Amino acid sequence: QVQLVESGGGLVQAGGSLRLSCAASGRTFSSYTMGWFRQAPGKEREFVAAIKWSGDITYYADSVKGRFTISRDNAKNTVYLQMNSLKPEDTAVYYCAAPQLPTNVVWSGQSKYHYWGQGTQVTVSS
Repeated sequence: QVQLVESGGGLVQAGGSLRLSCAASGRTFSSYTMGWFRQAPGKEREFVAAIKWSGDITYYADSVKGRFTISRDNAKNTVYLQMNSLKPEDTAVYYCAAPQLPTNVVWSGQSKYHYWGQGTQVTVSS
């Protein structure tokens, strides 16, 4: 079956960095847009970043632009989220997601994604 597994979360101080990984199995996602979302306690899940299958087009939420970088290694069927200059408001569970079918469109809407990982906790202390 298709499975997305996030890793790399943890507890860091404000200003620190973390690198999240999303390892996919059960299907090759080299022709799929991939995205990262997050959900903070008491809040709705929100878009963070997305990347085209070819890696040449990326899209970021304004709140993380300039601090986070999404990338992918299609040979490893893995997507990454490098998070720098972390702030307490970045504290959330971070989810990796993929649409149901291959696409050239870099989606930001949750409804466009079909496969979801279990999430990894990121906590940023002040």
